[in-house]
Amino acid sequence: MTTRICAYANGPFPPGKLIEKVVCKNDSSQSYALYVPVKAGNGPSPIIYFFDPHGDGTLPLKKYRSLADAYGYILAGSNNSKNGNDWASTENIWRHLSDDSKSRLKINEARIYTCGFSGGAKVASFIALQHPGVKGVIAGGAGLPDGTPPGDYNFSFTAIAGEGDMNLTDLVAIDGSLAGTRTRHRIIIFDGIHEWAPGNIMNLAFAGLQFDAIRQGAIPKDNALITSYVADSKKRLTVYVQSHRFIKAMQECQLSISLLDGLSPETNWFQTRAASLANDPQYQQQLRSRQSQFAREQNIKEEYMQHFQQQDMPYWTTAIHDLQIKAAAKTPERGMYQRLQAYLSLAFYSLSNRLIGNNENDGARYFTELYKTADPTNSEAWYFSAVLHIREKNAQAAEHDLQMAVQCGFNDKSRLVRQPEFKTLDLSRVTAAIQQAAAR
Repeated sequence: MTTRICAYANGPFPPGKLIEKVVCKNDSSQSYALYVPVKAGNGPSPIIYFFDPHGDGTLPLKKYRSLADAYGYILAGSNNSKNGNDWASTENIWRHLSDDSKSRLKINEARIYTCGFSGGAKVASFIALQHPGVKGVIAGGAGLPDGTPPGDYNFSFTAIAGEGDMNLTDLVAIDGSLAGTRTRHRIIIFDGIHEWAPGNIMNLAFAGLQFDAIRQGAIPKDNALITSYVADSKKRLTVYVQSHRFIKAMQECQLSISLLDGLSPETNWFQTRAASLANDPQYQQQLRSRQSQFAREQNIKEEYMQHFQQQDMPYWTTAIHDLQIKAAAKTPERGMYQRLQAYLSLAFYSLSNRLIGNNENDGARYFTELYKTADPTNSEAWYFSAVLHIREKNAQAAEHDLQMAVQCGFNDKSRLVRQPEFKTLDLSRVTAAIQQAAAR
């Protein structure tokens, strides 16, 4: 049996194999992960560029390569784009990523998309705003760059958020603001937290890109895909209605109306169901409850903001413990408490990072300890703690916390080497642990 190889410049790239590092020809400091789908034809293929907040280009490709095979998308994940980069650096990263991939691969210029999670979602949106060639954005866990007004964009915008995502309310607001524009937009909300969307949810976003391409005349109409989507959506809707989850039912109708607009007469069916739901007293009660919950969530955040200015460890110990219990309970408010947990994690990260950068070590230690308490499985909390232990001249505690960071997913050996505080620390055991974790 002969294996087909995508032998472009500096190839070959075998279909179905994830390549973790393709070094850019014009800048060896830049690289990206690459996946060429099994069903890629000889002609130009659509491509989705991925942006992870931690610069892990491989992570989303591993999660979604089966979708790439199903739809025929090339996937490319930047290994350089990450939180903390300024927009000038982001533009430079995009230029090398885009130019290099186009020089090596046969890319359909009419079907270029960007996708990101958290800070990477803002990167994906920023690139689309700056480059008209991008036809669609999938933004998970965050939205547009701060301060970006709603407008008639030349790309579709798909927002994705978990019920427990601290940015859910922001994404709902962005989706609402786009309703007054000509931008094609949709929001997909799943039962989860602040995380890359699971495969079945990202499948809806990929299908949306296919439907967009059909509307734009970039690809022929795929009646089988449309029929399959309609059947699956109706099944989901039935489950939501039978379980009295009327908010989810309305979300399903709105998503299907957006996806099927201009493609199927079934759009009318979903519009009728949405109108019926809107007049249902149970839906109206659940909607009022959700709106009240969002308002209460904002009030709690404002209370937290007041306590950020105070050295009040007993308050935070109680508040965090209370959140952890309520976020684990299967109640209608679970999502709100998960969002508040994530909000605190991000706030403690930001405060710790700023104070460490300013060498305000006492304040940094206070917030880092809160960070570890609020989000004990976050590698960044343990990494910050290790930096502070070195400043406190406690090498043993620093190594312990670095090992904890590795257990929580830390794998950036180059960052360890660059960190000034670790210049005198024996990192051999930590790097060995990273290698062992990578091998598993």
